[in-house]
Amino acid sequence: MSYKTIRERSLEALKIISNYIHRTPLDKSTTFSRMFGGEVYLKYENLQKSGSFKARGALYKINRLYHQGVREVVAASSGNHAQGVAYAASIYGVKATIFMPETAPIAKVEATKGYGAEVILRGRVFDEAYESAASYSKERGAAFIHPFNDLDIIAGQGTIALELMEQISSFDIVLVPVGGGGLISGIASVLKESGRNVKVIGIEPEAAPKFKESLRLGRIAEVPVAPSLADGLLAKKPGDITFDLVRKYVDDIVTVSEDSIARAMYLLMQRNKIVAEGSGAVGLAALLEGKVNIEGKRCVVIISGGNVDLTDLYRIIMRGLTAEGRMIEFSVELVDAPGELKRVLEVIYEYRGNIVEITHKRGGRDIAPGRAIVGLVVEIPSKDVGNMIISTLTSKGYRVTR
Repeated sequence: MSYKTIRERSLEALKIISNYIHRTPLDKSTTFSRMFGGEVYLKYENLQKSGSFKARGALYKINRLYHQGVREVVAASSGNHAQGVAYAASIYGVKATIFMPETAPIAKVEATKGYGAEVILRGRVFDEAYESAASYSKERGAAFIHPFNDLDIIAGQGTIALELMEQISSFDIVLVPVGGGGLISGIASVLKESGRNVKVIGIEPEAAPKFKESLRLGRIAEVPVAPSLADGLLAKKPGDITFDLVRKYVDDIVTVSEDSIARAMYLLMQRNKIVAEGSGAVGLAALLEGKVNIEGKRCVVIISGGNVDLTDLYRIIMRGLTAEGRMIEFSVELVDAPGELKRVLEVIYEYRGNIVEITHKRGGRDIAPGRAIVGLVVEIPSKDVGNMIISTLTSKGYRVTR
């Protein structure tokens, strides 16, 4: 099968879907440009309809199906494809049933329902939900919309590359999150078929390195999948279409750790005031790990989605503040007597610490009679202040565990 028409498909797709999507911003980040020694541009697909790039491919696919007489569709997704399909189905008045893994973030499940789709939770990972959706499609005769291994879906995602070429005159590198490969297949195909000399690099979480392993072996490989902040990238294996396109057009695939993904999410919030889900932040995570050298280059980072669960967001913020020395967690053993806790709190007040959380424990085999353990989470101006609080408490005779 020839894939040379993907650029033409994407041009057609952009005409069809342009009334139903946002032309998302491309923003140069002064902070990240300074950090990494090149020009860093962020393409904010987290601001897209339905909260991710997935609306593009879903709209193009359902438009084509609708004009073929299809009125019912089924899909499998860990979240973003689900919302994209549900949104597109609502535009065309098509019934949508979405199978999602039981581990899908609650926010994504509720958002999918909010677009009018029926949601059925099956399995622990995407592939298990996919099998259930495929069976349902055969039983009901509903059109199955694959999240990535479909030329129409790929062409829809490729409209991002068309926008990029209008928004910026030239760029050297583009960093693209990689799940099943639909996004990077579309972007890479459009750029390379347009004759652009751009290095296309895919980013996978270490928890699911299916493309990296498949390319190493020269064939489609299935890999074990671990939990990840980048839940939208947790496919076990590539599709046959996306694997061929990635092998043909993509220059490299790199993996990133969970720590880097968390830090990238935190930095996007802190420095750019942008909320990105883990899957959307892996491109920045690759820069943080030094997996891609952009020194002296112009680099576009695709921020592919922003559908993050608020409880996860809270954990990311707390983790980021702790890593930056803006938050400190410790416990103090003290005499269980009136006034003792007040003296500890006075030390924290002296250094302008703000108590975020406090626990008080009496009794237990690890606590001596007449003693108590107080656990504290304290917001502090700097790491040095945290050290001074610990040092002062220790000098006053308290046993402090950090």
